[in-house]
Amino acid sequence: MEKRSKEQVESNINSAQVAACGSGTYDAEVYYYQNAWVARNDGNTVYSGSDMLKAMRSAVDSLSPNRSSQESVVVWDSGSIPANTSLDLPSHTLLDVCGTINVSGNATASNAAVRIRHADNVSVPNLNVTGTPYFGVFVRTSENIHLGDIDLRLSSGHGMRIDSRDNDNVYGVRNVQVDNVYVSGTSSHGVETYGVDGINIGTIIARDTGYSGLLLNDTINATVDLVDGEGAGTGTGYAAFRMANRNGQIDSNYSTNINVGEVKARGGGRGIFCVSESGGANIESVNISGTGSNAMLIENCHNINIGEEGGIVEGPGDIRIAARDEFANTSNITLENFTLRNSAINESPCGENINIRNINLENSEIYSCN
Repeated sequence: MEKRSKEQVESNINSAQVAACGSGTYDAEVYYYQNAWVARNDGNTVYSGSDMLKAMRSAVDSLSPNRSSQESVVVWDSGSIPANTSLDLPSHTLLDVCGTINVSGNATASNAAVRIRHADNVSVPNLNVTGTPYFGVFVRTSENIHLGDIDLRLSSGHGMRIDSRDNDNVYGVRNVQVDNVYVSGTSSHGVETYGVDGINIGTIIARDTGYSGLLLNDTINATVDLVDGEGAGTGTGYAAFRMANRNGQIDSNYSTNINVGEVKARGGGRGIFCVSESGGANIESVNISGTGSNAMLIENCHNINIGEEGGIVEGPGDIRIAARDEFANTSNITLENFTLRNSAINESPCGENINIRNINLENSEIYSCN
């Protein structure tokens, strides 16, 4: 079988956008040929057999040991792996999947179709996952990670999780780039972070996720271009975009470090939900309609600005500014410049320094303490 390949991607995740899957040169490749999975490196066959996962592992293992720069593996074809296993990627590895990995069977905790743990300089430019994984993609306590175009059309499980939960006292994940994620059919969140310092996200498209489309927990220095959720968290209190667990808090301070271009939500639970001492966030524009619960709920959060670039929020869900007794009262919230249609803004209990201005009301009311 003639070898197909793709241009080597530089290890710096800020380098030019990768080429389409399948162009250029690779160090190792995996393909399905004459009823067998084959892994080859530099013309040598390192695996041939019936097991897609073994073929992928063999290709990864065939890369240079103790390497200090990125080497690459391409997977050309589609196949299945068990849900109680993972493909682990070590430091300085690029994996490009041009086919689809279908995950089947009963998932077990912390396994993923692609898993990156305690690694540096790992890239996954293209990945398609279907089936029933525990995680489609799981990243733990790693640095300089680039996830490109990721398509997770699942039947259950959790789409993507990036965390450092093996030590909550440090931000063990740093310098992450996520280009574009399409995620659907999860029984949990679409994309979730916990304990991340420095993440740039392009577009998250979430469709019928069990919980949030994008959930940021205890994450700082984040940018997100677009969260687009339809049916995210239907019947739950989750949201297309949620911030929780001191997200955006840096040394007990809430200077703006979470920047989101647009949140779009249709149906589902909530559109935007900020809770549990989170804040330091600017959401430039909103496009929210038909949520089953609040269009927005801001509860015990600080320094949140929503609507600088306008947008629209349409009921029946309202916008609520609230607080629980166990945390400091909600403070320094600005809602501005958007249209509010068939809805209401309800502030209860009264927050501190709540600014509601230039809201275009269409069959809507504002019930604020000012």
